[in-house]
Amino acid sequence: MMMTDARVMSIDELKAFLASSDVLTFKGNSREETYRWIERTLRTYSYCSRPRSEKGLIRSYMQKITGLSAAQLTRLIGRFRRTRRVRVYAYKRHCLPTKYTREDQLLLAEVDDAHERLSGRATVAIFKREHKVFGKEEFNRLSNISVAHLYRLRQSSFYRNHTLTIEKTKPSSCQYGERRRPDPQGRPGYIRVDTVHQGDLNGVKGVYHINTIDEVTQWEVIGCAEKISEHFLIPVLKDLLSQYPFTILAFHSDNGSEYVNGVVVELLNKLLIEFTKSRARRTNDQALVEGKNGSIIRKQMGHWHIRQQEAAKIQSFYKETFNVYLNFHRPCGFATETMDNKGKINKKYETYLTPFEKFRTLANPEQFLKKGVSPEELEQIARSYSDTEYAKLMQQKKADLFRSFSKSGILT
Repeated sequence: MMMTDARVMSIDELKAFLASSDVLTFKGNSREETYRWIERTLRTYSYCSRPRSEKGLIRSYMQKITGLSAAQLTRLIGRFRRTRRVRVYAYKRHCLPTKYTREDQLLLAEVDDAHERLSGRATVAIFKREHKVFGKEEFNRLSNISVAHLYRLRQSSFYRNHTLTIEKTKPSSCQYGERRRPDPQGRPGYIRVDTVHQGDLNGVKGVYHINTIDEVTQWEVIGCAEKISEHFLIPVLKDLLSQYPFTILAFHSDNGSEYVNGVVVELLNKLLIEFTKSRARRTNDQALVEGKNGSIIRKQMGHWHIRQQEAAKIQSFYKETFNVYLNFHRPCGFATETMDNKGKINKKYETYLTPFEKFRTLANPEQFLKKGVSPEELEQIARSYSDTEYAKLMQQKKADLFRSFSKSGILT
C-alpha cells in the first residue's frame, strides 16, 4: 500500500496519527526515495527551529514512516543540519593502486609462451635481463616484480585468456591403500605382490606373471594372467591367496593401477586383508619381490614373448608344480642383522632354508595355518621327493610346457 502526505499535518494531527498507528509498520520503496522524503519533511516542518518537544514528535513521525532505526535517523538529521541536504552517497571502496597494467600481463604471457613457462625466479631473471642488458623499456615495471606477485598474475583470468601455455595435469589423490611399509613383527601372512610382463611382439602384449611372496618366510606363490584388467586378474589373485597354507593378513603392492583400484580393494576387504602400497622415494619397499622377479621368473621363464592365450597353461604349471618346488625344495637366504658402533645395520646371508623349513622355525607355527591345513600334510609334501628329484621333475614339466608353445609357433 502506498501512502502520500501531500497535505501537511499539524502537530496535534501528528500526535493523533502516531497514537492510532501503533500496529502499523511502514517502509520506503527505495533508499533514495526515503532520503528525499526525510529531507522534504525536515524542510516542510522547519525542524531546526522547532522546540525540543515538537522535534521529538517529528522525529517519531519520520521514524514511523521510514522504518529506519533511531541511530540512522539521528545521523541523517545531523547531515541535514550541516549541508541542508539528505542524499545517498555512492560507496567508494578503498583499493590499492594498480602497479602492473594489462600491458604488463600481456608481456608476461608473451614471455611465458616463448619460454614455455619457466619457474618464477627464472622468469623474473629474464625480465631483468630484457630491461638492463637489452635495454627494453617495456620491461621496466616487470623487472622489479616479486616472484610471489608474478604467480598471482599468472592466476588471473586475463592472463589465462591470453597465454598459450598448457599446464600439466595435476595428480589427484588416491583413496585406496595407505602408503607405508608393513610391519609383520615375525608373523607370516604379510605378502608383497608385483607384476612381470612377458615381452611384446609387434605391438602385441604377452602374458603377465603375478608374483607374491611372504616377507617373513619367503613363501612364494606365482600365477599367470592373460591381461591385468580386473576381469582376468581377480580370479588369479583369488587362486594365489588360496594356495598359501597360512592366513594372509596384509597385501602390499606398488602404485600400479592393476592393484590400486576399487575391485581389488573390495576383494581384500572381503577377506579381511589389509592393503598398503609403496612409499614415494623408498625403492626398498618392494625389493624382496622385485629381486625374486629376476632370480626366479626371468631365470625360469626367460624374456621372450609368450602369447596371452597360453596364460592358462602357465597358471596350471605354476600351481601344480612350480610353486611346490619354490616352497619345499628351493632354499632361500635369510639375513642375520648386526649393528656396528655407528648404528649402521649390516646384513649377512649365512642361513639358507626352504620357505617351509623357515615356517617350521617360527614359534608355534600351527597357530598361523588355515583351517583344514595340518603340519603333517605339509611335511608329507616336503618328503615325497628329494630336492634334486623334484627339480628334475619341474624341469621336465617346464620343457613340456615350452614345447607346447613352440608347436603352434607361440614361443618367439
